[in-house]
Amino acid sequence: MNVYEKLQHVQEALKAPKNQYNKFGDYHYRNCEDIQEAAKPLLKEVKAALVVGDELVLIGDRYYIKATARFIDCESTDKVENTAYARESLDKKGMDASQVTGSTSSYARKYALNGLFCIDDVKDADNQDNTDKKSAGGQKQNPKSGKKPAAGPAAPSGLDSEGEKAAAEKIDQAKLEVIRKELERTGLEDNVVLKLFKVRELEEITNGQFITVMKKFKATPSKEA
Repeated sequence: MNVYEKLQHVQEALKAPKNQYNKFGDYHYRNCEDIQEAAKPLLKEVKAALVVGDELVLIGDRYYIKATARFIDCESTDKVENTAYARESLDKKGMDASQVTGSTSSYARKYALNGLFCIDDVKDADNQDNTDKKSAGGQKQNPKSGKKPAAGPAAPSGLDSEGEKAAAEKIDQAKLEVIRKELERTGLEDNVVLKLFKVRELEEITNGQFITVMKKFKATPSKEA
C-alpha cells in the first residue's frame, strides 16, 4: 500500500469515542488525545506514524495557533498532512498565558486531526450553537419527517421580528462583565462557553445566547462549593 491507501484504511477503520463529558453544556465530546489513542493500533497495523505539532503565527494583529497533523509512511517516508488554526482569546481572565495557549493548541490539534482522518465534528455539541434555531418561516422542522409542524398562533405584527433582531444582537459591555464574573465564580474556563456557542470570543455572544448561558450558570455551583 502507498501512503494514501494506508491513510484511507485508517480513515475507514478509525473509531474515536466521545469519552469526555462537559457538565456545563451537558454533552459528550472527543478531544485530541481520544483521536490519537484510537489511531495508535491502526498506525501500527499499516506501519505508519502520526506526528502532531503546532506553532504560533501572527495574522494581522492577532496570534493564532497553527496545528499540523502529519501521517507518515514508515516504509517510504511519504507523508500526508493537514493544518488547522485556532485563535487565542483576548480575554485571559482566570487563566495565565500558558493556559490560554495550551487550550488553544489542543483545540487546533483536534481539528487538524479531524481533517486528516475525515472526522466530522459538526454534529458534536462542542462545535455547535446550542441555542434553539428556527428553520425558514420561523418554524422548527421535524428531523424525521422533514415536515414543518402546524403553525401556532400568530405573534403581533412586528413583535416577533423585533424580538428576534434583539436576540441576535451582540451583548453589551455590562452583560459581558456579568459573564466574566460568573466564569470567575464557577472557576470555568472561557473555552467552555466559547465551544457551547461556537464563537471565538465572549464578545461575539448574542443576547439570546446570554439568556441560555445565564440559566446554565445559575445551575452551576461556585468553585469553592
